[in-house]
Parts: sequence; structure tokens; C-alpha cells
Amino acid sequence: MVSTGGPFNEQFSIRRSVRRGGKQIHRKRSFTDEFKQSAVRLVVAEGNRFAPQAKAVNVSEQSLRHWHAKFAPKPTPCGENASLEELKAENKRLTRELRRAELEREILKKATPYFARESQ
Repeated sequence: MVSTGGPFNEQFSIRRSVRRGGKQIHRKRSFTDEFKQSAVRLVVAEGNRFAPQAKAVNVSEQSLRHWHAKFAPKPTPCGENASLEELKAENKRLTRELRRAELEREILKKATPYFARESQ
């Protein structure tokens, strides 16, 4: 385990290169949940700007986005006294979530016959 020493004084295991059969194999780094949560807090504090924050903590933007989906606090729904801007923002967020759920459902519908054939 190695300490990053930067703004994230968390531990992770480093990537090691190993030669096997003439090929060089890279092992993935694995990060602690505390490190991931700290990185997500940084993204949330900076207004969900993933690219600069990923660079700051030396991880890929895709990894940071996955961690954000897993660890970020869920937004609270608007109350009865919400402003028009808050309602528009919530509507936009919910529309995005619905679009994603519909896409996932369509993918599963198309995959079901394939897996049914494979299991026979």
C-alpha cells in the first residue's frame, strides 16, 4: 500500500507490471472506499466538474464518474415552496433519469432472447 501524500492522504495499491510468457501484464490499482468518497466529495464541492478533479486525484474520469454514481448524495426532491428554477432543475434531472431507465429497459428486452437461447 502507498500513501498518495497529496490532498488525498488515502491508501491504494499500486499498479505493478509483471512479465509472463514474454508479455507485460499490468495490474489494476484498487482504491479504498474512503479514497473514493473523498474524491466524490471534491467533485460535489466543485460543482460536478469531473475532468479536473480526476486529474487532481490521479484517476481516470470514467472511474470518478462511476464512484460519483455510487457514493454521491442523492438530491432531495423539491418541496411545495420550491422556486420555478428549482422545479425546472428537478424536472431536468428526473427526465434524464427516466431516459436512462428506459434505455436500460430496452437493452434488457433485446438481451433477453439471447440469454434464453444460451441457457437451452
